[in-house]
Amino acid sequence: MNYNKAEFTASYGLFKQIPASDRPEFAFSGHSNVGKSSLINKLLNRKSLARVSATPGKTSTINFFSVDGIHIVDLPGYGYAKVSQSEKKRWAELIEGYLHDERELALVFQLIDFRHKPTADDVMMIDFLIDSGIPFVVVLTKADKLRKKEREARREAFRTEIPCADDITMIEFSAETGEGVDEIRAIIEDAIAEDNEDV
Repeated sequence: MNYNKAEFTASYGLFKQIPASDRPEFAFSGHSNVGKSSLINKLLNRKSLARVSATPGKTSTINFFSVDGIHIVDLPGYGYAKVSQSEKKRWAELIEGYLHDERELALVFQLIDFRHKPTADDVMMIDFLIDSGIPFVVVLTKADKLRKKEREARREAFRTEIPCADDITMIEFSAETGEGVDEIRAIIEDAIAEDNEDV
């Protein structure tokens, strides 16, 4: 996989605008301000391919990036309080529509802030992925902000805070240090290899 070849493909604000899948897709889901855009930029060796903002709720569209025959899909961040109900409804319809659609969805990377207990929305999203049979892994972001002891405490807490935690692959990630990037790339490449074997 040549991640340096990544380019922005398109943004969609409504589910009905999204064209049918034509290649494997890897979606990135998470709470507003959890670090999705920073992770995608790190993954694709770019500083600002995915727009990063200090303002939560900035990504209000589904953004597609193409790289080496796959799509990286940046889903809108959920759970941001300071948007209107109608906007929240549009985001929910967009995310649910995408995840329920008959797409070539290879895997969802579900992001959770390593420093904090998962939000109710995070837990709801994980339950939804499990119930829907959608393959996913959890990425614990902002790992560089925690000391070793704090990490150990959060790891232990996640075992009861995250549904089916012992059966879920969890990757500790930092956009600052690059920790976890190689692991995420390996998971993507393994999923593509499996997909090719099934064809």
